[in-house]
Amino acid sequence: MIPKIILGQGGTRGLIRYLYGKGQANEHVDPHLVASWNDFAPDPGRTPHRDPKEVEKQLAAQLDQPVRMLGDRAPTTTFWHCPVRAAPEDPILTDAQWAEVARRIVAAAGVAPDGDEQACRWVAVRHADDHIHIAATLVRQDGRRPQRNHDKRAVQKEARQIEAHYGLRRLKAGDGTAAKRPTSKEHFKSKRLGQDTTAREVLRLRVRRAVAAADNEAEFFALLEATGVTVRLKRGPSGDALGCNFALPGNTNENGEPVWFAGSTLSPDLSLPKIRERLTTSVPEPVTARPGNPWHHATSATERIPHHLSTDDDHTAQGQLVALGATLDLLPLTAPTAARAELQQAASAFERATRSRVTADLTSTRVLRRSIQTIWRDRPQDKDGAGFAMLLDAAFTAVAFAAHWHRTRQNAQQQEAAEQTLLHLRAAYGQVAEPVLANLARRTPAQQTKHRLAHHVQQATPEYAERILNDPAWDALATVLAEAEAAGHNATIVLDQALGQRPLDDANNPARALTWRIHRLSQRHTPGPRAEAARARSATQRIGVPAHATAVNPPPQRSAARRR
Repeated sequence: MIPKIILGQGGTRGLIRYLYGKGQANEHVDPHLVASWNDFAPDPGRTPHRDPKEVEKQLAAQLDQPVRMLGDRAPTTTFWHCPVRAAPEDPILTDAQWAEVARRIVAAAGVAPDGDEQACRWVAVRHADDHIHIAATLVRQDGRRPQRNHDKRAVQKEARQIEAHYGLRRLKAGDGTAAKRPTSKEHFKSKRLGQDTTAREVLRLRVRRAVAAADNEAEFFALLEATGVTVRLKRGPSGDALGCNFALPGNTNENGEPVWFAGSTLSPDLSLPKIRERLTTSVPEPVTARPGNPWHHATSATERIPHHLSTDDDHTAQGQLVALGATLDLLPLTAPTAARAELQQAASAFERATRSRVTADLTSTRVLRRSIQTIWRDRPQDKDGAGFAMLLDAAFTAVAFAAHWHRTRQNAQQQEAAEQTLLHLRAAYGQVAEPVLANLARRTPAQQTKHRLAHHVQQATPEYAERILNDPAWDALATVLAEAEAAGHNATIVLDQALGQRPLDDANNPARALTWRIHRLSQRHTPGPRAEAARARSATQRIGVPAHATAVNPPPQRSAARRR
C-alpha cells in the first residue's frame, strides 16, 4: 500500500473538482466519499437529486472554513492531499475498510488524531477498487496548526501495519533515499501518449547514464544534449549554476510549456551538487595509466567489490555500490542485442540499491569507472563475447554481495532491489555466456589432455573438483586451459593464479568462474622460461615442496590447504 503526501496552497475547490471529475484519462468511474471528519459531509457522488457542482462547492466550503476564519493569518500551505493505493494483486477492500484505512492514515499523520474533536477537517474519496484520495485542510477547527512532524515517515510506517492487518502485499520499509515515483497523472499521460514509461523515468535513466559516462561537467551537459534532454540551469546572483532542471522535447503541460524536473526530484543523488561530487571525487586515472584490455580491467575491478563490501569501511562500500550502479547503467549500451532488455531492467532495479544513508567514498572506484567508460566509448574488441560474459559473471557476484550488505544493515528496499537485479542479470548472463561457452566447448581438447587437466584441477581445488568436472562448463574450462598451454603458459600455474584471485566460495558457478579467470589470464603476456621456472619454484616453496623437485611442465604436488 503506497500513500503519497502532497501539499497545496489556496482553497480545496480545485482539488475537490479533480477528485469528482473524470480524471486525466477518464479513470474516475465512480468517485464517492467513504469517510469524512464528521461522517456526514456532503457527497457530490451520492447526491443524485442535486447539481454535483453545487455539492462540490459546498463540500469545499466546509473543508476550508477553518482556514477562512484566520483571514490574513492563514498559513501559506493550506491543504494536505494523500492518495493511498493498494497493489494490483491485493484483495479489493470494501468502502468501510477504506474508511478505516483513511482514519488510520490521518491519525498517523497528525492531521486528525483519534478522539480529537478539534482536529483538521478531511474527506476520503474513492475513485476505484484499488485506491482512495484523502483531502484535508491544514488548520484545525480551533484555529491552530496540526502537529504533523515527520508525517511522511509516520504515514509509511502506518501503511506497513495496515498491510499486515488486511493481508495486503507487504512493502519494504524505506530510509528516505528512494527516488520519487511517477504520479498517477504522469502514468496516465504516458499511457495516453502510447508510451511505456513516464517522462520522469526516461529522464532519470538518461541523466544517470550521462553521470556514469562523463569525465567532467561540460561533458555531462554535452551528453545530455546528445540524448535529447533539455537542461535549464538555476543561477545565483554571481551567475554560478546552483541547480539544474531537465525536460524532454515534446513533454509539455496544458499551456504548451516544457515540463521541467529538478534533478533532486528525479533522484536524491541527481541534484547538481551531488552530480558535481560524483564528477570531481571520482576523477578517473589518465588513459595512459592503465594500458591493456579494458574488459579485463573492468572485470578485475568488479571482482574486488565483494572484498570492499566485506570490510567494516561502510563509506568505501557505499562508493563501490555507486560505481557498480554506474557500470550497470552503461552496460546495456554495449551489450549484445539479445541481452539489452534484461540488462536495462537490471540497471533500473539496481538504481535503488545504489543509495543508503551512508556517504559514499569514491576513491577506490576509479579503475572501474575508467574501464567501463572506455568500453562505452571505444567499443574494444570482444570478438568471441568472452569479455562481456566474464564482466557479467563478476557483476552477478558483486550484486549478490550488495544484497547481503544491505540485508545486514536492514536496508530492506535496497536489499529487495539487489535481489531483483540478480534475476535480470542471471537471464542476461545466460543470453551472453551460453553461446561463448558452447563455442569453447566445441574446441575441447583430446580426452588424454582433458584427463591431465582434470588431474590439475583435482590437485588445485579438491573441495570443488567434483562440481567442476561434472559441470557442463568443464569442456569450456578444459579448452581455455589447453589454449593457455598452447600460448606458452603453464596450466598448473595459471590455474593456481586463477584460484588465488578470489576463493570460489562466493562464485555462482565455480567452473564458469574459473573459465573466465583463466581466459583472462591466458591473454596476458606469456612469461619467459626463467620467469616461468621462478614462478613455479615460488609456488611450490609456499606449499612445502623442495626446490630441487620443481619442474616447469610437470605439476607440483599440492596439499589441500593450497587451494587459496
